[in-house]
Amino acid sequence: MLVWLYWIITLTIATYASVYIIRKMPENGFTVLTAFYVVYLAASQVLATRIIVFDLGFYSFFAPAAVFIYPFIAQVIDMINEVYGERKTHISILIAFATQVLFVLFIGMVAGLSPAPFFELEDAWKSLFGLSIRITIASWVSFLVCSNLDAWIFATLKKRFSEKEKNFKHDTMINPYIWLRSGASDLVNLTLDSLIFVFIAYYGVMPVLPLIIGQLISKNLIGFLDNPWFVFYKKLLKN
Repeated sequence: MLVWLYWIITLTIATYASVYIIRKMPENGFTVLTAFYVVYLAASQVLATRIIVFDLGFYSFFAPAAVFIYPFIAQVIDMINEVYGERKTHISILIAFATQVLFVLFIGMVAGLSPAPFFELEDAWKSLFGLSIRITIASWVSFLVCSNLDAWIFATLKKRFSEKEKNFKHDTMINPYIWLRSGASDLVNLTLDSLIFVFIAYYGVMPVLPLIIGQLISKNLIGFLDNPWFVFYKKLLKN
């Protein structure tokens, strides 16, 4: 249960901080949201190296630990899109992608250096950060395809239902059109990411179907659970 407490706290802090800066310092809002985006993405790259047991109580399966973080990435795309539009969201995606390329290049740069004779964690370090070319390519392709598609779907749905959303007379937290664009864009993003990444990274190496199923269930479950924070983000922006 502790992991879910951390999950709730971090997501709540990021949501409140984003709204505060957007409202009080609007000129810095895009920069802050992009910074959150980069942090989430970098953290997911590291956390993905640990495979965990994802226990639903009635069913357990294996998945990378990054499944707890990756849905945050889909949500922050929506947060940027909501305030700054689709064009700036695509810019933010390119910025985040560039940082991940640099991240991998920096690891490759120091990996070729000789370790100090007293450094006893060399094997563990290489095991943790020794990303294969195939996995790296899989990660980059799935990220670019799914993130940009997410941005397009979100913006399209927002435009399509803008009048109905404005005419909704009840509380923002139950506005179905806000839930629709957040949930639908994240569902496509997280589902396609699982399919593309696992297929490119592991096809012919290990059974891909169990890995795909594990990621599909875990990512979309957490992606669904973090949708209320996006709707709350929208509510706070309106108040």
